Amino acid sequence: MSEEKARAYASPGEIRTVNELFLRVAASDRPDALLYQNDDGVWHTISSLEVYRRVRALARAFQAWGIERGDRIALLSENRWEWQITDFAVLAIGAVDVPIYPTLTSEQIGELLRDSGARIAVVSTRAMFDKVEPYLRNGPGKGGLEHVVMMQPVQVPPDAVLFSMLTQSLDAMVTEQDPVFDEEVRLAKPEDLATLIYTSGTTGEPKGVMLTHGNIASNTSYCTRDFGFGRGDSSVSYLPLSHITARALDYAMFFNGAQVAYCSQFDKLIQALQQVRPTVFVGVPRVYEKIRQGVEQKSAISKFKSRILAWALRQGEPRRELIHDRKRPGSLGWKMADKLVYAKIREAFGGRVTSFISGGAPLGVETGDWFASVGISVLEGYGLTETSPVIAINTPGVHRMGTVGKPLPNVECRLAADDELLVRGPGIFQGYWGKPEATREAIDAEGWFATGDIAKIDGDGFLSITDRKKELLKTSGGKLIAPQPIEGRLKTNMLVAQAALVGDKHKFVSVLISPNFAALEDWARLQGIGVTTRRELVADGRVIALYGEIVAKVNGTLANFETMKRFRVVPDEWLLETGELTPSMKLKRRVITEQYADLIAGLYADEATAHGESA
Repeated sequence: MSEEKARAYASPGEIRTVNELFLRVAASDRPDALLYQNDDGVWHTISSLEVYRRVRALARAFQAWGIERGDRIALLSENRWEWQITDFAVLAIGAVDVPIYPTLTSEQIGELLRDSGARIAVVSTRAMFDKVEPYLRNGPGKGGLEHVVMMQPVQVPPDAVLFSMLTQSLDAMVTEQDPVFDEEVRLAKPEDLATLIYTSGTTGEPKGVMLTHGNIASNTSYCTRDFGFGRGDSSVSYLPLSHITARALDYAMFFNGAQVAYCSQFDKLIQALQQVRPTVFVGVPRVYEKIRQGVEQKSAISKFKSRILAWALRQGEPRRELIHDRKRPGSLGWKMADKLVYAKIREAFGGRVTSFISGGAPLGVETGDWFASVGISVLEGYGLTETSPVIAINTPGVHRMGTVGKPLPNVECRLAADDELLVRGPGIFQGYWGKPEATREAIDAEGWFATGDIAKIDGDGFLSITDRKKELLKTSGGKLIAPQPIEGRLKTNMLVAQAALVGDKHKFVSVLISPNFAALEDWARLQGIGVTTRRELVADGRVIALYGEIVAKVNGTLANFETMKRFRVVPDEWLLETGELTPSMKLKRRVITEQYADLIAGLYADEATAHGESA
């Protein structure tokens, strides 16, 4: 491609639509714009021209099926290169994509298909096809889907069309950019609806968040501006693309000319990091917590390793600020700890990451401090689906640990009378699909969106999020307690996978703990505890005493009214698949309180006695 044509397709400044981002990718003349693994685990590249060809072919196939501007197309898949091709193709012709989490049940998916009025579903596998098949017009549910496109060429049913048949049909006919197609792509306006993203429903039924091209483009143009990403950078796409955080990262990488590698299975992430060796890593807090717990669990195998880790942490603790400022401490002790411990932890991420970013939920000061103590600065950001998503972020040049950074230059922030954060700017969504009343409740007449988060803004403009407004617990004595910071402190212990504070409208708060069973079972074996089931394990007196010590340690850091007077260790893992967690690994507090209603009631059977016991 000529230099003149490249300039015509991509400008160095802001973008106005996602379609301009697609044309920027097409103009990048990059031989390895995308990376993906085949079934044998071998990595392959897709060039920028191949991206363009496949997007054009798929877009034309959608048009041949009668898809028009504004029509909705559902996307039900793990992270794959086909996901991004579909996203670009849908938006290229003015249609609207509806990403759906592949972990949802068929019934839940059917609700979203009906609500959005999707005409086509693009799915990854036969298992995903089986979830949408009842909603085909000729299926038993007599739903509204007209076509289903399937990515994986295995067990393709008669009612599905193979993805490769559509994307390869015009490949041979396209050797350069097609001016006619490009003009269609450029018809998109900033105010055009681009996507419907259904919120995960932590407190109620899912709502379709309407994001326009302008919403997403404005956020993409600013969210990584101060990171200096470029053509030499890369990231592994593993967080669910149905979630706005993962999608925003990929868009930001494309915007900066960087490479994106797709990892379709979370259990293959460590291997993918070793093979791709990315320079950018973005994770939700639970990912960072699990990595920390994994390091501590391995070191706990022997007293020698445990002492080495403790010594290394002591070397790093007084030098955290240097790490956050991207400086290398000069002390001999730190250098020795770096060689023996820190370097091995960095190698788990591939060894080349220069930007570690956390988003999707509160990281927690303790977790951030631990990583800084092992030589890794994790920069925390904050945003919501409704804000496209980034509101604020710490950057390499401007950061304050314990905060989520300063708001983006194009985002206004202020606090309501009750300290709820209100935001305004071009990234604010257009409303909830088919829910005008909910939209009016969320966005006022002046365009301020009520985030539902309680916040603080310090004198230098750094933003801190203390908790969700609807999740604050209020004791019968009138004290307000923010559960997330306390739960975060509990989760810094490698034996705690998840924790949920309970006790709204009671005299005191209690906590339910879901253990890190791998670590707990290792500990139990060392203690000679011979139980056969998890239910027996968490009921063992020695296990109860162990978790009592963990709770007591955290209680020692809290105000008296915040302390957890009682606790219970449950025999269950809380997972996305079983419904206790959202895709960004936040607690579905309503689900947990309903699921353990009897257990919680037992904790408060006698509120007169409360001295930290388990029952």
